[in-house]
Amino acid sequence: MSTAQTLNKTALNEIAKKYNGKLVDFHGWQLPIQFEGILKEHTAVRNSVGIFDVSHMGQIFLNGPDAFKLIQKTNTNDFRLATIGKGVYSHITNETAGIVDDIIGFCLALNRYIVIVNATTVEKDYAWLKEKALKMNVEVVNRSSEFSMIALQGPKAIDMMEKFAPEANKLLRFGIIEKKILDKDCFISRTGYTGEDGFEITAPHEIIADIWQQFMELGKPYDIVPCGLGARDTLRLEAGYLLYGQDADDDHTTIEAGCGWAVCFEKGEFTGRSILLKQKEEGLKRRLKGIILEERGVPRPGSKVFKDGKQIGTLTSATYSPTLKKGIGLGYLDMPKLKSGEEVEIELHSKLIKAKITRMPFHKGSASKI
Repeated sequence: MSTAQTLNKTALNEIAKKYNGKLVDFHGWQLPIQFEGILKEHTAVRNSVGIFDVSHMGQIFLNGPDAFKLIQKTNTNDFRLATIGKGVYSHITNETAGIVDDIIGFCLALNRYIVIVNATTVEKDYAWLKEKALKMNVEVVNRSSEFSMIALQGPKAIDMMEKFAPEANKLLRFGIIEKKILDKDCFISRTGYTGEDGFEITAPHEIIADIWQQFMELGKPYDIVPCGLGARDTLRLEAGYLLYGQDADDDHTTIEAGCGWAVCFEKGEFTGRSILLKQKEEGLKRRLKGIILEERGVPRPGSKVFKDGKQIGTLTSATYSPTLKKGIGLGYLDMPKLKSGEEVEIELHSKLIKAKITRMPFHKGSASKI
C-alpha cells in the first residue's frame, strides 16, 4: 500500500489543494477524487466545461525510419490513418492478443510519433515497445517524466480555446498541433475521456500551473469547475470508454472488449492478428457488454450478472449515471450474443435487480458531433 510519503505528485498538486481537492491514492499518484462534488463536476462537463489534471498519463515518443513500422506492427488499428497532425485510438497487443494497453498514437511528422499511454502501464508499454524495436531502426523514448497534462472538457471548451490557441479549434477529433506556450514546446490535441468535445494540453511541468490558471480565468464566463477522478469515471463510463485494468487487460482481447472497430486486419501482420481473426471468424466465448438497471440501485465493479437464474459474468465497471439517472455498468458475459434490450439481473446486496443489455455508449456527448 502506498503512503502519503511515497506517492507521486503532479506539478498541479498544490493547485488541487488550493481548490480544496480531496486527494486520494490512484495507482501510486496523489490525485483529486473530487473538488465541489462529483455530480456538479459531471454536470459541468456535460453542459459547459470542466478542467482535469491528467498529468499521471504517459508520453512515449517513437523516432526514426522504422517508427511507422513499429507502431503499425504492435497495434490493432491502422496507423496509415494517422497522417501528420492526426492520431488514432488503438490497442497495443501481446502474443496472445491480450491488451497490453489502450492508447492514442499521434503522428507529429514523418517517422515521428507520440503515444499517450495509461498511468499504470507506462513502464510496461515502454519495455514492450523497446523489445519489439530491437531489430528496427527506431528510437523509443519514454518522456513521461518531462510532461504534465491538462484536459479541458465540455461543449464550451471550444469557446475558451478560441482565446487561448484559436488554431487548435481547426483540429478534427484526434487532431494534434505542436505549439509554443510560454516559450515552451507543447502539444494540444482534440481528445478526451468524457465523450464531450475538448482538448488535452501536454506541457512541461514548469508552466502547467500557469496554463491551469489561464484556463480558470478564461472559463469564468462559463462557470468552469475543476474536476476529479470521480467525475472522470462517471463521464467515461457513460461514454462507453474502457478503463485499463478493469475493462481491458492482458487477458482479454480487443474483440472481446467490444472494440472490433479498432482492429484493421487488412493492413497486414501485427501482434496477435491470427488470434483476433480466429475470434472474428469463429465467434467469441465472452464479450464486454453494456448493462443498464431497470430498478433503483447503484451497481459496483464485481457485481454478479445473472440470466435465467444462472450467473453469466460480473461487472468490470459500474456506477450511477448522473445523466441517465440510472445504474449502468460494463461486464464480460459468457453469453456474447445477447442483444440490446434482453433482460438480465444484477446482484446487489444479496438481491437480484432487473436490468437490460444496452448498446454502447450509454450517452453520446458533443464529441460525437465533431
